Amino acid sequence: MSLDPFEWPLRIYFEDTDTAGIVYYARYLHYMERARTEWLREKGVDVHDLAQDKRIVFTVRSVCVDYLRPARLSDTVYASVVVRRVGGASIDLSQVIRRDHETLCDGTVRLACVDVDSMRPRGIPKMLASVIRHDTKK
Repeated sequence: MSLDPFEWPLRIYFEDTDTAGIVYYARYLHYMERARTEWLREKGVDVHDLAQDKRIVFTVRSVCVDYLRPARLSDTVYASVVVRRVGGASIDLSQVIRRDHETLCDGTVRLACVDVDSMRPRGIPKMLASVIRHDTKK
């Protein structure tokens, strides 16, 4: 598996912050979600097509986040994705939000592959697992 992170730039807007201009803690989860979606898109995987054609979606099974430094109004930050493990029906990721070379937020995310109709666990299709595991485009 590649340890090279995928990074997605984000600008901090007023809607992301509290009255002191500091990013509200839950917004970091939004940034991580956006980075995961763009990471899959870069690999040639469209999450809408997965749901419609393959009848699967990835849901967050668990998340652990350490908040280290605040992001502030108008900052440009980068949300990264690194694959740590691809299992039969789950994916473990490391995700970091940083400003320049300073880590603001460090998280681990476990995604579960589930059937759209039953919302029960379902194996990740082999071709998709290969794309994710080997950092190659579909």
